[in-house]
Amino acid sequence: MLAIAVVLGWSFQQTGVGPGSLIAGRQGAARLLAGFLTPDLSPDFLAVVAGAALETVHISLAALVFAVLLGLPLAVLQAGNVAAPPAVRQGARLLATALRGVPELLWALLFVATVGLGPAAGVYAIGLHGAGLLAKLCGEQLEAVDPAPIEALRLTGATRIGTTLLGIIPQARAGLASLLLYQWECNIRTATVVGFVGGGGIGQALDLSLRLFRYPELSTLVIAVLMLILGVDTLSRLVRRRLGAAT
Repeated sequence: MLAIAVVLGWSFQQTGVGPGSLIAGRQGAARLLAGFLTPDLSPDFLAVVAGAALETVHISLAALVFAVLLGLPLAVLQAGNVAAPPAVRQGARLLATALRGVPELLWALLFVATVGLGPAAGVYAIGLHGAGLLAKLCGEQLEAVDPAPIEALRLTGATRIGTTLLGIIPQARAGLASLLLYQWECNIRTATVVGFVGGGGIGQALDLSLRLFRYPELSTLVIAVLMLILGVDTLSRLVRRRLGAAT
């Protein structure tokens, strides 16, 4: 416990976290708060916000499709009860680990350098990282199903593909749907962040307002982000409830 306390104290000391840093930044915080209390609600700017928010939704959905197409096959291949050949299973696990091991921001920077600024870079970045996450989480969901129906199918001579399609995936359907919807929620939040490095969407508008110290515009954009996240969260809860997944 003493060693842990020393390491934690050292971390706080090295990062400069404490009342002193907050007091030193009080003037900037006051200007930011004053701007936040007077959001820009002009029709022209609200139209810009609506377009940026819609682009963020497009990025999140396209990235989800990209992640599903790549992540779900990896999840099936690395699930233990699917019994894929060991080399294939280890290869799928290694690829999934590599995809989620690279942060979305780093992926975004790489794709901005490759395909240029805009939503396409955001889609590729979020989709690749999401594929790695879905491969891990969905693979664990597949491994958690009841083994009895799987053994019954194997005893009747079902192939590995047949066992997977008829015995494993149907049991995990509700859990898989819940994970995909949660990934969509995460994509919305991540799409906002990758916009700061040129990945398009509302994050790019946030970055511009912040750089130009347009705090009323920043306030409006933050409110739009919160409304967007709350809306997606509510919608995903309703869909998960209809599918019988835990909410």
